[in-house]
Amino acid sequence: MKVCLFTIALCGWITMTHAQPTNSFPLWPGDAPGALGKEPKDIPTLTPFLPSPDKATGAAIIIFPGGGYQHLAPHEGEGYARWLNENGVTAFVLKYRLGSDGYRHPAMLQDAARAIRFVRANATGWHLDPKRIGIIGSSAGGHVASTVMTHFDSGKPGDADPVERASSRPDVGILCYAVITMGSFTHQGSKNNLLGTNAPPALVEELSNELHVTKDTPPCFLWTTFEDKAVPMENSMQFADALRKAGVPFDLHIYQKGGHGMGLGSQAYDPGKQHPWTRDCVYWLKAQGFMK
Repeated sequence: MKVCLFTIALCGWITMTHAQPTNSFPLWPGDAPGALGKEPKDIPTLTPFLPSPDKATGAAIIIFPGGGYQHLAPHEGEGYARWLNENGVTAFVLKYRLGSDGYRHPAMLQDAARAIRFVRANATGWHLDPKRIGIIGSSAGGHVASTVMTHFDSGKPGDADPVERASSRPDVGILCYAVITMGSFTHQGSKNNLLGTNAPPALVEELSNELHVTKDTPPCFLWTTFEDKAVPMENSMQFADALRKAGVPFDLHIYQKGGHGMGLGSQAYDPGKQHPWTRDCVYWLKAQGFMK
């Protein structure tokens, strides 16, 4: 009953405020699974960003910023939310737990899955379609995204927590210069922060997400650049090849120019400097029914 009241109260607060929310809220009413403490770093949160009602499409995308599982890059969080809002999509920025704070897998996957469940379970309060809940992740945040895209479940019927009854499968995934593999083309810093420095081979295989694509993996938009030396383009190429073999629709874009971590195209939010991937992604999201 405590969990239900927490969820209902939260939904009521959001429904009453059509102004831009400024406060984050925790994903769990109590400690997160495996919490190492009670400081902000131990509490995964979501921050909602709502489009103007006249633009709203009823779709939502949850944002996983990058940062090598060491920090969370601001320009890959709120900036994405503002861009999505301009196109009528409700956005949520996830603050997930990090390797630099002592966390290892599966804490990050637990946070990502819970975020999807939370938004879907509370879709009515945000005037959202529970069948149009997507995700976007950049760099290590792209690894979070590709992990939940390949390691989701349909929910836990009968769970005392109504949020846990919802599916953690995203309806679409957007992967920006994403870390996908823990194999030879990985980003070593992300791997160490996620798995530790001496991860067993079975765990390396489990988190090499190109190996776990199935026909149920959601449609995907991937982009990277030829010049990215931090996370080689093979990460995106291998995932796209796995999607093709599984019969999952996707868009793959490999741009010639640009280094790692470009975000929308500039560190500061500037619609006039947005990278072409943003226009290509809007075109793709319209085809998925996420934008008008």
